[in-house]
This record gives sequence, C-alpha cells and structure tokens, in this order.
Amino acid sequence: MLTSSNPQATQQPLGTYVLMTAAHNEETFIEGVLESVIAQTLLPRRWVIVSDNSTDRTDEIIESYAQKHHFIRLLHVTRVPGRNFAAKVLALRRAHKLIQDVEYDFIGNLDADVSLEPSYFQEIVRHFQRNPNLGLCAGYLYEHWSGKYQSTRINDTLNVFHAAQLVRRECYDALGGYAILKYGGEDWYAQTHARMLGWQVEALPQLKIYHHRHTTGGSDPLRNAFRLGRQDYSFGSDPFFEILKCLRRIPEKPYFGHALARFAGFIWPYICREPRAVPDHLAVFLRQEQRARVAQLLHRGRSAFATVITRVQRETKSDREKELAPSAQFSPESQRQE
Repeated sequence: MLTSSNPQATQQPLGTYVLMTAAHNEETFIEGVLESVIAQTLLPRRWVIVSDNSTDRTDEIIESYAQKHHFIRLLHVTRVPGRNFAAKVLALRRAHKLIQDVEYDFIGNLDADVSLEPSYFQEIVRHFQRNPNLGLCAGYLYEHWSGKYQSTRINDTLNVFHAAQLVRRECYDALGGYAILKYGGEDWYAQTHARMLGWQVEALPQLKIYHHRHTTGGSDPLRNAFRLGRQDYSFGSDPFFEILKCLRRIPEKPYFGHALARFAGFIWPYICREPRAVPDHLAVFLRQEQRARVAQLLHRGRSAFATVITRVQRETKSDREKELAPSAQFSPESQRQE
C-alpha cells in the first residue's frame, strides 16, 4: 500500500496517473517538489525520477523519500557532461520504460524545480473527466519577481506548460512521447501535434505552478532569445506572427535587445537554409493556427475601434442636444407666446 504524509490522499477515486521527472543537480529544489507530490490529495501510481548525471546531493535526497514512499522510484544515469536539450527527453524516455508495467489513465512530466498546491493533480484529473476530448492539461506558471510569486507574461489557456502537465494516455501514445528537438520546445511541439491530431489542450488559470528558477535563469537572456527565435523557425512559425511575438517581448529586459535577438534568431536559419525540425504538415498546421489567431486579434481590434467610435458619436450627439435645449427655451416663438 502506498504511503503518504497526507492522510486524505487516495489513489483511484477519479482516475490514475503516473509521473516522470528529469533532475540534474537539483539539490536546492528537489525536496520542494518531493514534498508537493507526497502531499497530493490524489497520489500517482508511480513516480520515476531520473537523476541525469547529478553530482550533488540530488540522489541522496530522492532516495531518502523513496524509502518511505513506495511509488517513488529513482534511476541514476550517467552521460557526457554538458547541457543539451536532448538529455531531458532521453531521461524521460528512460523513466517511461519503468512505468510500462503500471495501469494508468494519464501520464505527466513534472520538473524538479517546482512546487504545487495539494489538490493540483486531482483537479486536473477531474477536468480531464469532464472533457473526453482533452489531451493535455496543466496550470499557470508563477515565478518569483519583486518579492512575490507572479503569473508569467506567457501564460495562456492554450499554452500548456511542460513544468507540471498531464497527458491523456491515448494522446501520449498517439504523440509517440516527447520529441527530441535541437533547440528544445518539446512541450510546444507536443501540444501543437496534439491539436493537429484533434485533441484539445488547456491550461487552467486557477491552478498554480510555483517555478523556483526563472525560465531564462540558466543562460544569458540574449543568447536564450536568439535560441528561441531559431526554435520558432525550426517549427515553421509564420514570419508575420513572429514579428508580432517579438514586438510583444519589447517590455522584457533588456527591452528592445530581447526582441531584436529573438528576431535575429528567427532570420538566421533562413540565411543558412537550415532544415526545419518538424514535418511539413505540422509546420503548415501551425501556420494556419497562427494566422487564424492574428485574424482574430485584428477582428477584435476592429470591433473595439468601432465600439469606441460609436460611443464617441453618441456622446457627441448627446452633448449637442444638451447645448440646444436651453436655446429652445428662449426662442422668439416662446417669447411671443408669453
């Protein structure tokens, strides 16, 4: 029987799920995510944590929890040192091999540097059961800025963060798991691919993912922006949509530098004639989605502008009527009647 520090935790009232985590030298944050999971009101059937070439106390901390909670499994892997985006996905694939003997309805990725509220996964499973067409689901990402946790600028109901997401098993199998991509973005690829296959994806604003490391905290901001531009190109993003995305990033430090670096990263592969990382049909689908969003944005803009014009016209007409009202009271005709 699975043990937990939460006496109200249960295993099968709604549906079952398993979790996978890739952790590399996470001794600072790993205990926070461990405490979050064992406190869940709906526990996972199994949680495989892959220590990806960790050289600090990550393994020791995970092992201490695995001895008390039998659904936690630790797998240590070694590889050539260095950071690359393939390492995380390869670690998750190794984790997936250790859950194939478990029956489950949903499978999830959980980053090693987050913490969650106790009902997080139970609420997501409930949301899945209300919508059988839902393939991916997660909460909103919150990061620590100016002394408090705040919702990030990129939160959107259609943007399902990889940090703490669940995927319906049938959807995950159809996707073939998470893809290895040169510039990262396996979460973006997964949700775009899922929508192309007819699944719905949704992020729930009421569920918070507390991310303890800033999303760009591991690299230089300008270099990361350049990489994101290359990532957008590799997915086949529409150029006009990319321009709008870069304009939206202007307020981010170092302000114009971030937007220019991202757009430069998007243009550079065109110059180098770099092949894209995704199949042509997925790139076409993504561009169609992006163009539809731009058209919707322009339509809203026109509607808002028309509303403002109508309101101004009404207020102008009302003001003119008020100006004419006193003059009517002292017209020559009214004076003759007197």
